[in-house]
Amino acid sequence: MSDSSMLAVAARLAAELRFGAVVNLGRGLPTLVASALPPDADIIFQSENGIVGVGPAAESADADPSITDASKRPVTLKPGAALFDLGAAFDMIRGGRIDLAVLGAFEVSTGGDLANYAGTDASLPPAVGGAMDLAAGAREVWVLMRHQDRDGRPKIVDRCSLPLTAVGVVRRVFTEFMTLDIPASGQPSLMWQDPLLSSSELRALLPPSLKMSLER
Repeated sequence: MSDSSMLAVAARLAAELRFGAVVNLGRGLPTLVASALPPDADIIFQSENGIVGVGPAAESADADPSITDASKRPVTLKPGAALFDLGAAFDMIRGGRIDLAVLGAFEVSTGGDLANYAGTDASLPPAVGGAMDLAAGAREVWVLMRHQDRDGRPKIVDRCSLPLTAVGVVRRVFTEFMTLDIPASGQPSLMWQDPLLSSSELRALLPPSLKMSLER
């Protein structure tokens, strides 16, 4: 599924954002949320490279190469936006001033564990970046990701096999096939599922513990 096709997932997430929230968008797919949000929505996007007031992606004719999001993609600025250095951006993150961090992931467990800095491709060095600060400092963490890895394995699992960025922090996961709610305590539940999936197809995408909960 292309990034453009993932805009529908980003729009589903954007519809869940709370009025007036300060939201950090992590690298990769999470940056699509800024373009999926209605123009009049009162949401403030923060980028860890030093922007508060990130707008949608910049069209090529309007792109300023010095104004980019965390993925180094040229972006627009909302009225009243502020630019500052990396230290100030992380002061916001570590100081608990981010209401929500939207991150990508290689794996998320049904207990909310996050693995998003070291994948299975040995040719790529691990790069934890700012994810550990966001996972620890944001008041809430959601994940926006493709549901399966390159080998077709579901990335929502009962237990992560990859190195963890943080334990028990993820409260919601958005993929092209489902939205999963993961409460701090209690059983995860499906908030939304692709209506085109058959029962057997849905079960094939779920870890064992969630398959069992559907059978109850």
